Amino acid sequence: MDRAQKTELASTLKEKFTKAQVAIFADYKGLTATQADDLRRQLRAHKTEVKVLKNNVARLVSKDGAMGAEAKGLMDETVGPTLVAFAYGDPAAAAKVIHKFAQDNEALKLKDSLMGQKRIDASGVELLAKLPSKEVLLAKLLGTLNAPITNFVGVLAAVPRSLVTVLTAIESKKKENPQA
Repeated sequence: MDRAQKTELASTLKEKFTKAQVAIFADYKGLTATQADDLRRQLRAHKTEVKVLKNNVARLVSKDGAMGAEAKGLMDETVGPTLVAFAYGDPAAAAKVIHKFAQDNEALKLKDSLMGQKRIDASGVELLAKLPSKEVLLAKLLGTLNAPITNFVGVLAAVPRSLVTVLTAIESKKKENPQA
């Protein structure tokens, strides 16, 4: 691969890094082709693209410093065979798939990764994997926002309900004792 091809590949990768919600790095040494294809297939369902990152090209991606100091530091420290999963959709869903795959396959080992321009370590990726999905978080938020209104309506409804209960009790008392 000549210098022009490397520069073109670096600009393509830089675009992927900027578009992705999270870029999860992993060491894939010892992973079979079938296992790698299986991982790609699982991640494709979550709008995640998997690429193998060449170390020299990684340094070219962050050379100008536009991605930030933390990204540049990570790219400069990248050594060995590195697989990068670019999650364009829900970052937690992609992290869940990769984390589970890493647990099932000892050959895949999580490395420090990028979330936007911030560097997260392998334990940060595991924490991301333990987060509930985006839909669950939205449902919890909506439930929290809806709770005060629901309670307010319950309080307002309690006044007429109490009045009806009192009137029913008076009516039943008058039926039992018509002279009262």
